[in-house]
Amino acid sequence: MNYDVVIIGSGPGGYVCALRCAQLGMKTALIEKYSTLGGTCLNVGCIPSKALLDSSEHFHNAAHNFAKHGIEINSPKVNMQQMIARKNEVVSQTCDGVKYLMDKNKIDVYTGVGSFVSSTAVKVVDAEGKETILNTKNAVIATGSKPNFFPGMEPDKDRIITSTEMLNLEKVAENLIVIGGGVIGLELGSVHARLGANVNVIEFADTILPTMDSAVSKEMTKVLKKEGFKFNLGHRVQNVVNTGSGVKVTALNKKGEEVVFEGDYCLVAVGRKPYTEGLGLENAGIEMGERGMVAVNDHLQTNVAGIYAIGDVVRGAMLAHKAEEEGVYVAELMAGQKPHLNYNLIPGVVYTWPEAASVGKTEEELKAAGVNYKSGSFPIKALGRARASMDLMGMVKILADAETDEVLGVHMVSPRAADMIMEAVTAMEYRASAEDMSRICHPHPTYTEATKEAALAATGDRALHI
Repeated sequence: MNYDVVIIGSGPGGYVCALRCAQLGMKTALIEKYSTLGGTCLNVGCIPSKALLDSSEHFHNAAHNFAKHGIEINSPKVNMQQMIARKNEVVSQTCDGVKYLMDKNKIDVYTGVGSFVSSTAVKVVDAEGKETILNTKNAVIATGSKPNFFPGMEPDKDRIITSTEMLNLEKVAENLIVIGGGVIGLELGSVHARLGANVNVIEFADTILPTMDSAVSKEMTKVLKKEGFKFNLGHRVQNVVNTGSGVKVTALNKKGEEVVFEGDYCLVAVGRKPYTEGLGLENAGIEMGERGMVAVNDHLQTNVAGIYAIGDVVRGAMLAHKAEEEGVYVAELMAGQKPHLNYNLIPGVVYTWPEAASVGKTEEELKAAGVNYKSGSFPIKALGRARASMDLMGMVKILADAETDEVLGVHMVSPRAADMIMEAVTAMEYRASAEDMSRICHPHPTYTEATKEAALAATGDRALHI
């Protein structure tokens, strides 16, 4: 079989790349080792976690907020089996949608393990061991990532689990220990906290969400403590033991003292690592970069002509939307176009409630770079919309250049922050100033009014409603 491009991996990066390649007239093949398309994001990542987050939020509101709204019901009960079944239905429908798009765009899908035979040939081995050789002018590595862990916390998929197993846990983890205060740990911990679990987070850094702006970290700490989270910051995990009926985690605190935590389950959520095993990269002469990543240049090209890599296997944030943009970029580059990709403006989101979202530079990054900046913030609780919905926690913070007023970073904790952040991304893409953002008419009452008010504060004027 001869192709213009062969893509290994059908996650958001891979399948979107395949779609764009097909749209641009290339004969395209997509290889996926699992029986369903969509990769980690659709099967055991973004989509199923959001389904469970939404379900648990409905339960939490029914249990704690309905009465205040004048809605009287009997005490709600958790049916985890049904919650998981609904999640699986959402996943199935989404993955089926990707298969439909492949068929619609006449993309050949091969199910099996893909690996390089040479720089112009890729082998696919299916479940029965049948081999198929695909000859290609170009290839794209889009094999994604898998859960990471450190010595002493090796998952056993029983009591010591990763996000993959956590998504299928059919009972509430009443006493859940989470190793890692990043996005994955906080989101999945939040699911079970809303359902009544005690969640104990162990984090090596001095803050949760250590890569985000400190204002976001501080606000999210308040939010999650109110939800019942306990945080043990500056703790280094030594080992995790499955006791049969639960887990025991031993860690060292800031003073070097040994601390022991006991719970029903331990979620290991210390990030993800690139998945490149078995790809036969050496057969194509592809060079590796740092931390197991594939080395690429600024155009996502490897050292081998015609071979590209995108998504979690290359440098940068491990985000589905980053992988999608890279997939489109590579497709258009192969077609001879001049695509655009601004890594500084890839937003990050935490899908707790309220949500957290950021784009651009953090205040800590600006300080480290010696940038002269100004800052403006506005609390969500000052909004009429927030009082109406009883969502009073959160804030919006805008950082702007002190001389030019150009917006350099926007950070928020708010209901619908995942959607609100796009105003900032759009404005920053066109290099808007804080004054520009403050003079845009925002509908009332909405959460987005906090963005306008924060922009007013950043210009040096007073915010109007505080």
